[in-house]
Amino acid sequence: MEGKFDNSENVSVNIREELEKYLIHWRWFVVSIILTLVLGFIYLRYTEKTYKVNTTIVVKDEKRGGGISTELSAFADLGMLSGGKSNLETETQVLSSRTLAEKTVRRLQLNISYINEGRVIKSELYNNSPIDFNFIERVFDFDNITYTFHVKDITETSFTLFDIEKEKLGTFEYNTPIETVLGKLIVTRNAPKPTATLHKLKVEKEEELEEVNSIIVEINPIEKVTEHFVKNVQIAPTDKFSSILDLTLLSPTPAKAIDYLDNLITIYNDAAIADKRYISEKTSEFIDSRLKLITDELSDVEKTVEGYKSRNSITDIPTELGLFLENANAYDKQIIENETELKVVSSLIDFLKNSKQNELLPNLISSDANVNAQINQYNMLVLDRNRISSSSTELNPMVVKYDDQIAAMKTSVAGSLTRLESSLKITQKELASKERQLRSKLSQVPRQEREFRIIDRQQKVKEAIYLYLFQKREETAIALAATDLNAKVIDTAKSSEKPVSPKSMIVLLASLVLGGLIPFVVIYLRLLLDTKVKNRLDIENNTPVPFLGDIPHSDDHENIIDLSSRSSSAEALRIIRTNLEFMLGNVEEGKAKTIFLTSTFPKEGKTFTSVNLAATIALSGKRTLLIGMDLRNPRLDDYLSLPSKGVSDYLLRKNVDIDQFIVKIDGYENLYALPAGTIPPNPAELLMGDAISAMFTKLKAEYDYIVVDTAPVSLVTDTLLISKFSDTFIYVTRANYLDKRMLKLPTDLHREGKLKNMSIILNDTITMKGYGGYGYGYGYGYGYGYGYGHDVQQDNRPWWKKLLNMK
Repeated sequence: MEGKFDNSENVSVNIREELEKYLIHWRWFVVSIILTLVLGFIYLRYTEKTYKVNTTIVVKDEKRGGGISTELSAFADLGMLSGGKSNLETETQVLSSRTLAEKTVRRLQLNISYINEGRVIKSELYNNSPIDFNFIERVFDFDNITYTFHVKDITETSFTLFDIEKEKLGTFEYNTPIETVLGKLIVTRNAPKPTATLHKLKVEKEEELEEVNSIIVEINPIEKVTEHFVKNVQIAPTDKFSSILDLTLLSPTPAKAIDYLDNLITIYNDAAIADKRYISEKTSEFIDSRLKLITDELSDVEKTVEGYKSRNSITDIPTELGLFLENANAYDKQIIENETELKVVSSLIDFLKNSKQNELLPNLISSDANVNAQINQYNMLVLDRNRISSSSTELNPMVVKYDDQIAAMKTSVAGSLTRLESSLKITQKELASKERQLRSKLSQVPRQEREFRIIDRQQKVKEAIYLYLFQKREETAIALAATDLNAKVIDTAKSSEKPVSPKSMIVLLASLVLGGLIPFVVIYLRLLLDTKVKNRLDIENNTPVPFLGDIPHSDDHENIIDLSSRSSSAEALRIIRTNLEFMLGNVEEGKAKTIFLTSTFPKEGKTFTSVNLAATIALSGKRTLLIGMDLRNPRLDDYLSLPSKGVSDYLLRKNVDIDQFIVKIDGYENLYALPAGTIPPNPAELLMGDAISAMFTKLKAEYDYIVVDTAPVSLVTDTLLISKFSDTFIYVTRANYLDKRMLKLPTDLHREGKLKNMSIILNDTITMKGYGGYGYGYGYGYGYGYGYGHDVQQDNRPWWKKLLNMK
């Protein structure tokens, strides 16, 4: 459970650390958000606003069972009176057609636009232009031309006209013909329109309309304008099973869009009505011509019937012929029935002759009840006999009795069937004779009757055609008078009160998000690409070497910090001195404590740290010696203005006392310094000699602390050669200078034990005020300068760096 708790705690700390990396630059976020919001407001101010205009219509569509009344559907049998059924998909295509769009564009003259050119954006003066262009004569390709006129100095009586190249054509009065490259033009003056829709005008009030004294007149090809509206008008049913269509148009000029949609529907209905009337008129003409022809033909047929009957003395031959045919059909039916009955009787006689004893007879006789009864009686006797014999023997008296009765009844049935057969044969002969007599009479019907039927048939056909055409002529007249609209307007075109684009809230929200995202990305990329050591966390996360402390950046150019002050740098050195005592806890009491300082590269502040750490220790009353052991690049001499003789000279000469090279540092009672001396040709060989060991033995006996400024370990081996003389090693790392990847070097030295009792100091940290005390990027804070406001270092950064919290 403890392991889990520790892990979650580390995660929470890491999250806080990550947040602090960004929150320390909170001013960046504020400035960025303000700038993006300002840009968002500018975008909203000057971007052309788009409004949504829509209208709703119901289209006649019998397929969906809705829409306009269908009282004219009775004319559908002609296939042309009502124009057929109105299919919703088809009508949608018609409304979207270029033909209707072009007619609408031409009616409203939408190819001519009047533009008010503002300081930043242009806006269209639809229905609010101070002037109108009317071309009374046009060049032949006027509808395909793109041209621009510039009109300036518009007054109540005159105006100045410029061509597309802005060359002056002249100053003209209104209603005066003007010759142009596009044809003869008349310009008229418009009065302010109180009811006009004002939209996107620089002028917002009616009385300010006069201030528009300069406009641009754009003339575009009809096809281009038509294509624009065809592309932008959206037509869709409001419901899957509805005949209601919603027409939508997005436009920066709502008044133009409203006029376009209203006129589009009007032109659509006018075209549909014109088509229906044309069809009805053509149908009426056809019916009238056919009626005249049929009337003449019917009159001729009736005269033919009348003459035929008169010549042949015919009254009602069809009735007489009908009676003959009816009787003939009756005889045919009787003959068929009698012949059928005869065949049934003959079959029963044959069956009776060949039947076994006590076998049932089929009762198929329906014409003779006596025979039918005998057969039924015979079958009953057979059934009774079989029932008794099933429970007794053939010798049973009852069975014998039934056998006798059955034999007698069988003989009786056979006689009856024979007599019935003879009777049916006689009847068959009589019916055949009568049928022949009737057909003989029918064959005697005059030939004129057949001719009369042909004439009569022609008369009936002509009468039917005449009545049908007469009826349709009346229906066509009604259809012509009652031609209805294909589309009924439910809601006239109306514009949205607020623009649909750009959306203010979305733009401002996007600006807000973008304002926060930009500095976030910049900071993220900086952190991602910057591999320099920044703070204590970078040290702790990249090396196991103990962290001793850090020294804040100082703008002072003094080599030795004023340790009597309460500045953050002085306090940092005091803390390092205190922490150093823990590192030296294993050193024997009364024995000098030797502190070696090294770094990865030069210019990381190793010498600066050595000098000031030695001075800090000396101020505590300890006798302290500062030794310069960077024999190849001695910097200690310059820092403290020391003599040029020192360690190298001692090691090169024999029988020389080291004390003669030690210098007392002015201003510090217990601080002494031993310079590095003259740069030798062979520093490594000198450091490997016995003299160096004797030197440290002697000095440790005379001083409480020895602070040694050594060479960088990444460049030479000098430091490793003398590391055995140290009690602790301080590895100096400079913030914003050393690459994090180079921390592998002190890690390896620590792991391999090459540098004894090793710890790290981070030098030159940036103490920007921000999240986490001094802004080191973590929440620890050392409280440098705590309670000493008068010693806080002055921030000399430029104002913009202070604002953005930059170093």
